[in-house]
Amino acid sequence: MVTNEFGYKILKLLETAPSMSQRDLARDIGISLGKVNYCLNALIEKGLIKVENFRKSKIKKSYLYLLTPHGIKEKSKIALDFLKQKLTEYEFLKQEIEQLQREINN
Repeated sequence: MVTNEFGYKILKLLETAPSMSQRDLARDIGISLGKVNYCLNALIEKGLIKVENFRKSKIKKSYLYLLTPHGIKEKSKIALDFLKQKLTEYEFLKQEIEQLQREINN
């Protein structure tokens, strides 16, 4: 299952750089190459991205990962869900920090 975080990050990167390699995606996101491959296949299966070979490329393993219209819409929904998740995490951490500060000050 592709998490909102990885799905969003992959869609965001591919929207601006559709020719980005899986290796580059893995490096930029900070996950394994295998995880990127798994996530890309899941996004392709969901119809969020489509893959095209570079026809003029000498390297036949080069692909373009293009967001579909459905992928563009879904990216917005995923971004909203990801934002909500991060805000929840932020509030939890903020409360935990305040608790720790109270403990230290007592």
